[in-house]
Amino acid sequence: MFGVKLVLLLLMNSSNLQPRFKDSPHFKDFWTKGNGSQLIRFSGAEVSFKDFEKFSPYFYHVDEVGDQVVKDIYLTKKFHEASREIESYIRNGVSESDEVPESVKKLFLQTQKIPDWLDYDLLKNGAELCMRVNLDSLISLRDYCLMGGYDFAYLNKPLIITEALKKGAAKRLSETLDFWVNTTRYNALELHQKGYEFAIKTRLIHSYARLSIRKHYKNWDTENWGEPINSWDMMATYIGFSLVFLHSLHKLGNTFSKQEEDGLFHLWKYVGYLLGIPENLLPENKKQATEFFYLWTSIQPPADKDSVLLAHSLLNESLENPILKYRFQRRNLRYLHICCTWFLLDDEVCKRLQIPEVNNRKAFPIVKRTINKIYDKLVSRKRRIKKGNKDQMKVLTDYLNITANSNFH
Repeated sequence: MFGVKLVLLLLMNSSNLQPRFKDSPHFKDFWTKGNGSQLIRFSGAEVSFKDFEKFSPYFYHVDEVGDQVVKDIYLTKKFHEASREIESYIRNGVSESDEVPESVKKLFLQTQKIPDWLDYDLLKNGAELCMRVNLDSLISLRDYCLMGGYDFAYLNKPLIITEALKKGAAKRLSETLDFWVNTTRYNALELHQKGYEFAIKTRLIHSYARLSIRKHYKNWDTENWGEPINSWDMMATYIGFSLVFLHSLHKLGNTFSKQEEDGLFHLWKYVGYLLGIPENLLPENKKQATEFFYLWTSIQPPADKDSVLLAHSLLNESLENPILKYRFQRRNLRYLHICCTWFLLDDEVCKRLQIPEVNNRKAFPIVKRTINKIYDKLVSRKRRIKKGNKDQMKVLTDYLNITANSNFH
């Protein structure tokens, strides 16, 4: 009976949802002369609103299985006991005959079932692309994917409500980097391995946050903002890790093969599957991803004051982070990130996020792009993968070391 009511509620909400910002300047500018128009050329997408009603119900759809696991495990025990129990399921697996809550059985039987479409060679190709592009991957994640995401005001609401600003940008970067690195290594997504573990834990963190928002934040505007951390927003987030990430690498002068490109989308499709995102929301390629993304952006207003706070917290992280010893080094790093942000994002987005104007802002990205093109020709793919993995692991270790200190924000 509850399931029927839920379906009716979703249909009722989604029937009211329209591509409400499709005639707004920020939407039209993005898709006619900004990064959106570049994505269309880059992917060969054919964008329209004909499938809007097919996707819009997911604005009010969430991972009910993950939510129930949190209710059954985390909300009935002390946090460390619940975490230990979940880790034992991740490491040892769950079978039909195990005496565990039905929600736990449902979640783990789903994630332990290898989908028919999974191709391990494509996963390997995707992981190799992520490693091969070295620190450009981290520039892309930070200055395009994360910063660009702040321009979508409704997407940011759970971050603001769960007080992400108080936690600090370095901690958020550390967590994102930890997740990204550990899901993009060789064999990381095999059952019970590190990437699989990160996917399951991230899925439950999302559920825990969603339940907390529902319980403690009575002013959540479901009609306009959708459900907290809803499936459609999750789709957009993971398009950030695939399509937007790939576009950023392209803008920075990196080249990639068709196998690597297909592998990257396949990798994030599988991560999305483990996270409980409905499979029909997980794009197979850049054309499909752009067409999906177009529909989603039509329900998102542009940056608001919260977006600006998040953007400046991320920019100023370079000044506050003690990884670099001297103040002038930190100022210089902040300057380079500002240059990359202006280069990778639309000018209008940067203005809305109040990204500071700096001198010679195109110089570093253009030099970087030139060096990348030369480096691609001179250094073997195998060496680039090995070096990229080493350098990315070094950055992750540095971040984990500084954020392990609870006094650092």
